[in-house]
Amino acid sequence: MHHLTAADIQAFDKIYRLNLVNSITGYKPANLIGTADGSGAANVAIFSSVVHLGSDPALLGMVTRPTTVPRHTYENIRATGCYTINHVHEGFVAAAHYTSANFGREESEFAACGLTPVYRDGFAAPYVAESHIGIGLRLQQEVPIELNGTVLLIGSVEHVYLAPEVLQPDGSLHLGAVADVCISGLDGYHRVQPLARYAFARAGQGPQRIG
Repeated sequence: MHHLTAADIQAFDKIYRLNLVNSITGYKPANLIGTADGSGAANVAIFSSVVHLGSDPALLGMVTRPTTVPRHTYENIRATGCYTINHVHEGFVAAAHYTSANFGREESEFAACGLTPVYRDGFAAPYVAESHIGIGLRLQQEVPIELNGTVLLIGSVEHVYLAPEVLQPDGSLHLGAVADVCISGLDGYHRVQPLARYAFARAGQGPQRIG
């Protein structure tokens, strides 16, 4: 096996290092984050850093990049306290990826990338109409990460919108039913295919497959 030390990684070319470190965690969720600024101008950007933090209460975390340059998503979330997480599906991967381009503050990524903002139930942040899984969150806490200047945003789940074919009887989601995709590295997109499901693990019983 290849063995890379911290010194090796730091010595790599910047782009090589970016690709390597962004890939070593494996597959990551592909999510479009929908926000609006204080005047209502809509913004959407792709993130692969959304993580489950707890179910009671329902909390999700998201890591933003350092704010040494303008970060429209972060600024909008701070301004309104609201944002949406929208799953990316196979049919609009290219448009979703294009939202990572450096658009100006005055330009809507929705319009530039061919995506459709939709507002639901009076929530201040836009959802992505093309997405079959949308989550509305309210910012609860910011956790600065001093080691690299990033910020962990923690939001409480206020709304969940699901296509009927996604929600299963036990509350789990069939992501393959809507051709959900995931991300590897910075720019690799992959299909999601179910492999197996197992019952709650109990010591001494061995793994019990249920699906």
